[in-house]
Amino acid sequence: MVHSILMIEDEPRIRNFVLPYLQKAGYAVDECGDGGEGLALAKTGKYSLVLLDIMLPGMSGDEVLRELRKTSQVPVIMLTARSEESDIVLGFDTGADDYITKPFSPRELAARVRALLTRAYPPAPAAPVVTCGPLALHGAALTATHGAEKLSLTPKEFDLLFLLCEHPDTVFSREELLSRVWGYEFAGDARTVDTHIKQLREKLGASRGMLVTVWGKGYKITAP
Repeated sequence: MVHSILMIEDEPRIRNFVLPYLQKAGYAVDECGDGGEGLALAKTGKYSLVLLDIMLPGMSGDEVLRELRKTSQVPVIMLTARSEESDIVLGFDTGADDYITKPFSPRELAARVRALLTRAYPPAPAAPVVTCGPLALHGAALTATHGAEKLSLTPKEFDLLFLLCEHPDTVFSREELLSRVWGYEFAGDARTVDTHIKQLREKLGASRGMLVTVWGKGYKITAP
């Protein structure tokens, strides 16, 4: 299967820099430099993944993503010069699947694209149900419950919690989590893991203490 990618980026220099790497990796790539035009293209359903800059003419990337998420769950990687945690959290809360800050290497971007596509279009999970204390994660349905309450998780939050619950009391370093959940083959941004752990704790509410930080080593989950 040849995946089609839409790159919404208003800087021709960046588009020309990234395009050959994605094409060499075997992807079909369309590009545009306007937020409104990009939203219309993304809504066609023709693309497997969208690369979305935040600072765009017409509509901002945040606005494009917010509108797109009303009708589509196509994987989206945000491209931006903003690196503050609040900006990253906003992107994830709006529905972004990954977030890469400028400047970046096209090799890194291609690796993140590959990892996200692999995760977004996988075979059926091997383990159908994983439980840990009050948590139950159903791999086939990609749903998670906390007692009788259904948790609203992003795909990456689900994958991260699923992995931790599969191996209770096992400490995973940030690098291991980046490799096993995000599929990165290089030293990715550890803040991605930290941000998702923080969001999971907020969603677990009274059970947030199950997610344990092991200082200097990483994270684990412990059933109460």
